[in-house]
Amino acid sequence: MIKKLIVLGTISSSLFSFAQEKITIIPAVGYAWRVAKTAPGLSMAEKNYVKGLKNGIHFEIAAYYNLKNIGIGAKFSNYNASSSGVLSGYNMNGQAVTASISTKDNITFFGPSVIFSNYTQPTNHKLVADVSLGVITYTTKTAAVKGTGSNLGLELGAAYQYAVSKNFMIGPKLGITAGTLSKIKVNGQTVDLGDDQKEGLTRVSLSAAATFRF
Repeated sequence: MIKKLIVLGTISSSLFSFAQEKITIIPAVGYAWRVAKTAPGLSMAEKNYVKGLKNGIHFEIAAYYNLKNIGIGAKFSNYNASSSGVLSGYNMNGQAVTASISTKDNITFFGPSVIFSNYTQPTNHKLVADVSLGVITYTTKTAAVKGTGSNLGLELGAAYQYAVSKNFMIGPKLGITAGTLSKIKVNGQTVDLGDDQKEGLTRVSLSAAATFRF
């Protein structure tokens, strides 16, 4: 993926070398870890099952209109994770049963964003920071059971990038996405979550970010 970003950046820099650099587009892809605590009292199998949902693929893309060292625009990010396992429980008659289940989780964020950088400075070493405030949405699906919820979310990011050319930079980025759900819809029916049952959506991400300026 990083090699593809470099090739695309090299081509783009030759095409946009004459431009006024009014637009900045930053895609990034990497890995993320949810930091909410696991509920107490779970069996080892249940803990391992939940653990599989607490790390997954992180993708984001942002676009900004440049005002010197500040950019104003919008940002979208997405997190995907899944977990499968054999869990034990009891049926309505009190009999012990086991079942193979699988869960898929998806967390998206979208909102206005502001970026701060030294892109215009005469150095190949670029430092970038962004802050975004918007809507964070959570979707989880296990068999025929689907849960959805949304709330106010916040994203913060900081990156170091090396300028391959005037119009293309690439480097590592560290990000934080924050949000919590106090209620969730399960198959269309709203369920209020208690203080000790709120769904924590906060995660930390580490990704490779590319910057295209034109």
